[in-house]
Amino acid sequence: MTKDDIITLPNPHLRTKSDKIQSIDDATLALIKDMTAAAIDWEASRPHEISAALAAVQVDRLSRVVIVRSDFDDKANNDFTALINPEIVKYEGELVEDYEGCLSVKDIYGKVPRYSKIRVRALNIDGQEVRFKADGFLARVIQHEIDHTNGIVFIDHIKDSTGAFYTLNEKGELVPLNYDEHIKDSPVLWSE
Repeated sequence: MTKDDIITLPNPHLRTKSDKIQSIDDATLALIKDMTAAAIDWEASRPHEISAALAAVQVDRLSRVVIVRSDFDDKANNDFTALINPEIVKYEGELVEDYEGCLSVKDIYGKVPRYSKIRVRALNIDGQEVRFKADGFLARVIQHEIDHTNGIVFIDHIKDSTGAFYTLNEKGELVPLNYDEHIKDSPVLWSE
């Protein structure tokens, strides 16, 4: 797969709940490989961004599979960890508002409130249950991806329309978007 296989809003599948994986088979492993290839290809086309994670729905597969980058600071490290049927079993810490973007929401970024710590349960590629705690940026990324498996896109969490949406300029800096002009009635962002 390539970056061209990543679907974007207003594709209705992004607002659809994904199905639980019943067994981890060759098709599931091939999906994970394809997702990784698409994420890396997308990232290669974006000089100022990394592909932190990807959910299967973003490559138009309604399966509860996400991949999360193993090292957020090293763009040369293309290792991702797959989480199958991931779920958050506990939210902890405080709600922290920070910037998010999404491979499926083209050129729009926003300040999203997320819990600073979470506890996660999932299956690994061998079908074994894994449980772990995540905090900071990793917690944010996992919450974002699990939202995708539930048909939720990050813009759905943004309540404040003033100063809440951004785009990147040619230098890779976030600049505010006018809500009434670019966001409010956008058929790309809000159509069902």
